[in-house]
Amino acid sequence: MTPVLLALASASAFGAMTVAIRSGLGEAGGALRATAATLTTALVVVAIASLPRHDYTGAWRFFLAGILAPGLSQLLFTLSIREVGASRTSVTVGSAPLFALAIAFTFLNEPVRAPLVLGALAIVTGGILLAAERDRPEHLRARGLLYALGAAVLFAVRDNIVRALHAHGSPETVAVSTMLAGLLVALLASRSLPRPREIRAMAPAGLLFGASYVCLFEAYFRGRVSVVSPLVATESLWGVALAALFFARTEGVGRRLLLGASAIVAGGILIGASTI
Repeated sequence: MTPVLLALASASAFGAMTVAIRSGLGEAGGALRATAATLTTALVVVAIASLPRHDYTGAWRFFLAGILAPGLSQLLFTLSIREVGASRTSVTVGSAPLFALAIAFTFLNEPVRAPLVLGALAIVTGGILLAAERDRPEHLRARGLLYALGAAVLFAVRDNIVRALHAHGSPETVAVSTMLAGLLVALLASRSLPRPREIRAMAPAGLLFGASYVCLFEAYFRGRVSVVSPLVATESLWGVALAALFFARTEGVGRRLLLGASAIVAGGILIGASTI
């Protein structure tokens, strides 16, 4: 049950982080600078978490994973929030298990079980409902869904790399390595260091992101991708619920969006129940 609880904790923090990014974007100098500011605070969080087990000898192996996610993925993720809002970004990113499970079944030889497949299909169904949405507010651009989908693919690749190499480091030090790589990518993209004002604006998102990453890697060091990835996708529930609470007018949370989020949560519950 420990991987399940850690995955759900990561999901709740990640969903809240999505809304925190939406809230702080107005104070940051664009999506690229907002990403760099978010990852700056997140790096501090994971670095502090790594102090009790500070063996970094094998952490270099995870640097490539960090370039993909949170590096490139977080840039796409923040761009998606700017274009389509927090709720739709959360639901679209919930499709990550489709890619993660396909990779895990193919390359990591993880066992294919009916509940896992059904749960993943339910989660993907939620993403399809979102893509078919017709009553999306006009100011929300559909290209943001493509940004979110790209982030989901990068999340899936990152998850499988971490699981494949998990014997070569501790969860916290691996989180530091990947977060450092991600921050370097964000700094190169923004071409400047984040300003103190931008770091303050994105600090809540960074704190939540750092906590989510620590829980995520703790889960992957204890459980299979086919279990952890779909459970983390329940972040959609948190993202949609909090977006509806704080940004109801601009997000336009309707029935189809709620159905999509519900399908994702149902898939996560099915997968969690299969591991008990």
